[in-house]
Amino acid sequence: MEFFKIRRDIPFMRHAIIFNLISLLTFLAAVFFLFTRGLHLSVEFTGGTLMEVSYSQPADLTAVRGTVASLGFNDVQVQNFGTARDVLIRMPATKGVSSAQQSDKVMAALKVADASATMRRTEFVGPQVGDELATDGLKALAFVIVGIMLYLALRFEWKYAVSAIIANLHDVIIILGFFAYFQWEFSLPVLAAVLAVLGYSVNESVVIFDRIRENFRRFRKMDTVEIINNAITSTISRTIITHGCTQLMVLSMLLFGGPTLHYFALALTIGILFGIYSSVFVAAAIAMWLGIRREDLVKATPGRKDEDPNDPNAGAVA
Repeated sequence: MEFFKIRRDIPFMRHAIIFNLISLLTFLAAVFFLFTRGLHLSVEFTGGTLMEVSYSQPADLTAVRGTVASLGFNDVQVQNFGTARDVLIRMPATKGVSSAQQSDKVMAALKVADASATMRRTEFVGPQVGDELATDGLKALAFVIVGIMLYLALRFEWKYAVSAIIANLHDVIIILGFFAYFQWEFSLPVLAAVLAVLGYSVNESVVIFDRIRENFRRFRKMDTVEIINNAITSTISRTIITHGCTQLMVLSMLLFGGPTLHYFALALTIGILFGIYSSVFVAAAIAMWLGIRREDLVKATPGRKDEDPNDPNAGAVA
């Protein structure tokens, strides 16, 4: 489906150096903030108190959140658990206050606000559990990266795999850099969003790489730069439709999803925007600088021409 068609190829690669310098500076800034500020980890990673509270009627999460915050507990996560009457409360560990003292103080305040509040369970999440979650998260990230590289290397060629992974890691580090600079809470849903961005970004790269391979077969008179420019230009309509619809859905979660989905949607919003940018200006440009050629993708066989003689565009120069 195409809402519009651009007749002349846009010279994206003409300004590839400038855009990649901007990407490099942004990437280095993100790394700097990660090392100097670090991530503001949630209860799942640092340990703390977890409470499950039940109400006789659907709970007002905003009121519950305000009651807990009034006690001086910061970075508290409040969300429904199972039904609208069940609420899950996560509180980070507080120096000098035990988990039992935390839960008793919170429960007393909740009963004052609503006498029907009933404690279902309370437990302490130790730091060792947080370390295990962090380790498992890094393993998941590593497996995703290795899987993407193997897939691209088998489907295309190693130069494409390297350029796509550099672009995808560029997106991930920049997301983490935003969370480090603004000290937004980094939780398990945010980690899930980062992994989703990896898959989403590589999908855009694969679409462009696939069009590059197709162009190498069709346009034998074009050089590599013209091939890449044509591939990106011809997929712009698809990019706008796909990413525009996805971004609208993510923005709806960001604006109307409440505090529970806020940082998850925020990570996806940043990742989608930078994923489009990196697929066009980072992945394609690095592949060009690594020296991709027609011979890397098109294997000539005796008695077979790479160019389709029935294609009216064959041999044309955009």
